[in-house]
Amino acid sequence: MSTTPRLALAAATVLIAVGAAGCSSDSDTGSGSGSGGDKTSSSGSKAGNKAAGGSAAPLPSTTASAPSGTSAGTPDAIPTGPGPQGSYTVQKQPAPGTCSYRYTAAKEPLPDLKCTPGATNPKVTQATLKTTICRSGYTADIRPSTNITGREKTANAASYGYKGSLKDAEYDHLISLQLGGDPNDPRNLWVQPPSPGHKEGAGPNNPKDVVESKLKAAICAGKTDLVKAQKAIVKDWTTALSALGLKDQKPAEKDPKAEEGE
Repeated sequence: MSTTPRLALAAATVLIAVGAAGCSSDSDTGSGSGSGGDKTSSSGSKAGNKAAGGSAAPLPSTTASAPSGTSAGTPDAIPTGPGPQGSYTVQKQPAPGTCSYRYTAAKEPLPDLKCTPGATNPKVTQATLKTTICRSGYTADIRPSTNITGREKTANAASYGYKGSLKDAEYDHLISLQLGGDPNDPRNLWVQPPSPGHKEGAGPNNPKDVVESKLKAAICAGKTDLVKAQKAIVKDWTTALSALGLKDQKPAEKDPKAEEGE
């Protein structure tokens, strides 16, 4: 073979090698782009997790979601509120129109558990019953004034889109004060519409109050556990007594210092 063909063959071999290397580089770049995309996505996800994990300002308590593991009507862990205060301040409510009522088959109103998951009073525990909710006058001692709750009620009505007369609705503690509910945590208060059979202008007609009184009596008599009663009232106040086997329970004796439904 002459020298010329050999040179041509060597040149061709070099060109093929360069072309193969180029293809390999393109393939790596493509793989790298995909990998790079994953890294970007992962980085973005981490940034998002970091922001959600506490670097950003925390959401107001009124917009807090239901506790982890909680689905509508099924409470898991109820939030703990700040407890009784020497002086109460008007609490911010969820944004207007962000809360929705639920209703039982009998058309009894239930709150939106995203907005109103309930909140407990940290001073009331199974060990402190005798000096707190089972003591006459306790709820009167910790109740916020109407100067505070009246303004909160108006704002909360907007949160739930309630259009009826506020005189016919009750600004209700989901977990009542007599069951160890927090006095002024916005997660524990909602504008409760009238129950079926209500006469317009007659004021609230709230059968939930009777359920709460019976639950208090059962708690103080040792017939049920405080936390179980709290969870039952949050889940569905209309089924709380039956869920705890307390259908025949009588209401607690009226506390002369307490308001109806406390």
